[in-house]
Order: sequence, then C-alpha cells, then structure tokens
Amino acid sequence: MWIDAIIEYLERVATYNPLIVIIELLLIGLVVYWAVNFLEGTRGERLFRGVIILLLAGSMILKLLVSSFGFERLQYLYSSFLILVLILAAVAFQPEIRRMLIRIGQTGSSFGSSTQRQLSQAVEEIITAVNNLSEKKIGAIMVIERQVALGEFTETGVRIDAQVKSALLESIFYPGGALHDLAVIIHGDRVAAARVQLPLAEIGTIKGLLGSRHRAAIGITTGSDAFAIVVSEETGIVSIAEEGKLDRHITEEELRKRLTNIIVDAAGLATRLKKLKTESLNKDVSKA
Repeated sequence: MWIDAIIEYLERVATYNPLIVIIELLLIGLVVYWAVNFLEGTRGERLFRGVIILLLAGSMILKLLVSSFGFERLQYLYSSFLILVLILAAVAFQPEIRRMLIRIGQTGSSFGSSTQRQLSQAVEEIITAVNNLSEKKIGAIMVIERQVALGEFTETGVRIDAQVKSALLESIFYPGGALHDLAVIIHGDRVAAARVQLPLAEIGTIKGLLGSRHRAAIGITTGSDAFAIVVSEETGIVSIAEEGKLDRHITEEELRKRLTNIIVDAAGLATRLKKLKTESLNKDVSKA
C-alpha cells in the first residue's frame, strides 16, 4: 500500500512540466541557501534546520498517509500545527528578523558632517590605542556605529562626545578607572559614550570558550551592522566582530584596512552619492 502510494505520487510528479519543476526547485534551493547562510553562526541556524526537516518530513509522510488511509482530519490538524510553528518561529527568530530588516533599511551614512581627513585621523587614533592596549594586555572593546543607530545602548553608559584620541581611549580602559568596564561606542570621529552595556551572545551560538568582551562583540554585531574591536585582557590578542562573526589574531594592517573601508571609504561613497542625487534633483528642477 505504501509502495503504491509512492508510485502514484511519482507518476503524478512526472506529469508536471520539467522546466517548471526545475525552476521551482532552484528557487526553493536559493531561498533555503540564503537563509542558512544568513543565519550561519547564530542561535537560529540549528532551529531553522530543524524546522525545515520537520516541515519536509511531515509533509511527505502526511501526503502518504492521506492518500493511503484518507486521514483528512490529521491533515487539518497538521495545517493548524504549521500555523503555530510559523508563530513560534517568528518569536524564536526575532533577532535574525530584526537584523534582516535592518539590512534592508540601511541607507546613507552615519558619520554626519565629519570630513574624510577627520575620519582617517580617527582610524589612526583607534589603531594606536589598540596597539598600545594590546602590548600592555589591557582588555578593551570598541564599537564602531554605522548606519544603524546605537542610541538605546549609548543611553546605558556615560556620554562623552569627544574627539577620538588614542590617549582618551587608553585612559578609558585603564584598569581601575571609573569607565574601564564594558564598551566604548564610537560615532564617526567622536567617542559617543563609555561604560556601555552590550547584549551578550548566547554560549550555544558561539564556538570555543570566549570571555564576556568577545561575547558582547558578537552580540552587538548580530543585532546591528556595527563593527566591534576587542583586545583580550589575558593574551593581548586583537579580534574584530562583524555580522555576528568573530575573527581573531588581527594584524595592524588588516585592522587599518577594515576600519578604512568601514569609516573612511563608506563615508566618501555616501557623500558622492548624495552629491549626485542633489545634482540630479537640481537638473530636474531647472528642466521644469
């Protein structure tokens, strides 16, 4: 009976247009691949795999049962169960959904009116501070704010609003100081706040044993487009976190390249795009 149901199902599939079937399978595969790649390294990755397996296995088994034994009520209950699964998934994937919406809504630049020269100087000041802190094995975490505002976290710390200077950053993280705990948030060429509490990544979502600074760096970059720099207090190793992923043993040149790309080049591109948009609007107005 089971074999007959399987054969009947395969015969029905064989009547479909092969080109349509291939296109549909490719589209489904691309969506699943994008979702798995987007969730890689997050809490939702294993959950997503489990949901996919549950849906595929449940749907195939149910089709066989309904076609073989006519379990219509079971099919109705399974459909209701799928609705419940979607609701639970929306709650469980809340951080990932938030990150996806943030990426879709990213526009413009978050570096205000700072010039490229000022931003380049800020990059060098950050690198100098990181090198000095690394040599002295002083723990630190610096978060670079990008398009997504981090105001909700800045409010938990002590506002500073001072120009980025290596001496300032080093003094903030100096052991025993009033502000050395937690994180510093940098906005463009300004130190926005210090002693900022950041969300910690859950232990089950990260590989290896990491301290609270590294978990905080992963946590803040999972829920936003921020870029985080971490200096280990135990080893002095410099790490960077972006999009919820942590890279360790970062060299000075690599750090300069990443910071320049994020702060200086991004700001310059946004300025050029804004200029082109303004020129286009002016042309439209003149034509009118």
